[in-house]
Amino acid sequence: MIHSIPEKELVAIILYISLFFIIVAVVLIVFFYFSRKKIIQKELEKKDLVLQYQKEQLHAIIITQEEERKRIAQDLHDDISSKLNIVSLNSHLLTAPNLTAEETNEITENIINLTTKALENSRKIAHNLLPPVFEKFGLNAGIEELCEEFESSKEVKVHYKNEIDFDEREMDRHLHVFRILQELMNNSLRHGKASEIWIAFKTIDEIKTCNYEDDGKGFDAQNIENQKGLGMKNIDSRISFLNGTIKINSQINNGVAVMFTF
Repeated sequence: MIHSIPEKELVAIILYISLFFIIVAVVLIVFFYFSRKKIIQKELEKKDLVLQYQKEQLHAIIITQEEERKRIAQDLHDDISSKLNIVSLNSHLLTAPNLTAEETNEITENIINLTTKALENSRKIAHNLLPPVFEKFGLNAGIEELCEEFESSKEVKVHYKNEIDFDEREMDRHLHVFRILQELMNNSLRHGKASEIWIAFKTIDEIKTCNYEDDGKGFDAQNIENQKGLGMKNIDSRISFLNGTIKINSQINNGVAVMFTF
């Protein structure tokens, strides 16, 4: 025989159950509130880190640009300007009375030689700003010429292989890739004293990739100070613009290996 629960006990049970669910609901609300608050805090911290990183990248770009402007100004002042000043002085000498034919020929020859050298150096400066081959024929041709220029020094052998068909519509992006390689090669020659450099472009899982290696002196890649130089900041800035990634492996006396995507 089933005994019925007294009405008072039934009401008490319902109240206890209701109270239990209310407490659980409150606990869940508080838990989700603080969890959400923590997530928002983490997101804000992440955004702050991103902004800080972007500021550092922008700062590095500005410094790089200023250094480049100083270098160009120095080249113009020390080389082009000084030669043109001498040309000007020689031109005034031609107006002097009683010049012999031999003196006139000598002055004229000096003017021609100086203007020729000034023209050659101005072309070099313009070439460093934006190589004409790159502008006319694209990234692949620009890199080929860059490799030839480094090999012309007789100090390094460059092995270049490309398996990518570069889109001419992405010239702005390709200029960043060109500058990254230019910086890496300068570092290999100037700091690494490398005798051989290997450059290879290929597509991996639909992502354009460049593998770069040298046989130079290398450096301790674990030491963060080695990756804070102006050159490395410049490379990081360009990688950031390309929405790419970069990995650098190196050991002392064991060369450098770099892989970056773009």
